[in-house]
Amino acid sequence: MSTRAAHRYAKAILDLAVKNKQEDAVYKDMQLIAETFAADSKLEEVLKSPMLKYQDKHQLVNKIFEGKTTTLVTQLFKLLTDNKRLDILNTITSQFTKLYNDQKGIVKAVVTSAVALHDVMTKKVMDKAQSLVGDKKVLLQSQVDESLIGGFILRVGDVQLDTSIAGQLKKLKRELIEQ
Repeated sequence: MSTRAAHRYAKAILDLAVKNKQEDAVYKDMQLIAETFAADSKLEEVLKSPMLKYQDKHQLVNKIFEGKTTTLVTQLFKLLTDNKRLDILNTITSQFTKLYNDQKGIVKAVVTSAVALHDVMTKKVMDKAQSLVGDKKVLLQSQVDESLIGGFILRVGDVQLDTSIAGQLKKLKRELIEQ
């Protein structure tokens, strides 16, 4: 239920931002909020806590983002407080990002590799991701997972390309078990 509500709030804020020609600024605000939640896992717990009054939650959010967000996002904080929905702020940011990316023709791609990719390899992975999405813009995010042993896993939308050694070993194991 909260995802659906978050989607509605995200769509409304995006529509207002587009109307006011502030969608890029609001997108940056949403990224700042998402980064803040990622950096401090306790923030979401505090906003979801029934022990705190909504006015206290509102003051906390205002204090954290004071002078860092557009008026539109500051008004969103107030609206969420009035509607007792500050607990879904983090979900709203992720829904907003999805809607914004859809509107701008941006596809998020995640590459996970055993070691950090150098520039040449990043370019090759980016080219592969671009070939999968056609004329859309690719936003590439890199992650390191040493358990892959070697190679990489590329996720673009619903498509996953696994060239990792760990993936190849799992595939080989499945084939041997089936025989």
